[in-house]
Amino acid sequence: MKNSETTRDPHLWELAKRRAAFRSHLISYLIINGFLWAIWFMTTPAENRFHNIPWPLWPLMGWGVGLMFHFVFSYIIKYDEEQAAEKEYDRLARGR
Repeated sequence: MKNSETTRDPHLWELAKRRAAFRSHLISYLIINGFLWAIWFMTTPAENRFHNIPWPLWPLMGWGVGLMFHFVFSYIIKYDEEQAAEKEYDRLARGR
């Protein structure tokens, strides 16, 4: 049964959207990097394959850092933007 907009907890809904976006990001990462490694494997002669750093390693690591941050903000850190804004507002109001 599909939840209606009125019965959804907005905080859980945001968390669910972040986690679904992470899974989509992970699938893209795996498919595209797999494709890059396949290109490298097919275009690099066997005798030269492991003499230098393989070029697909750079996008794998660079994109991997972004993917790691996406994971952290989706599964580990529970950042609530509204609550953070309320705390900041209260801090500013006390400072007057």
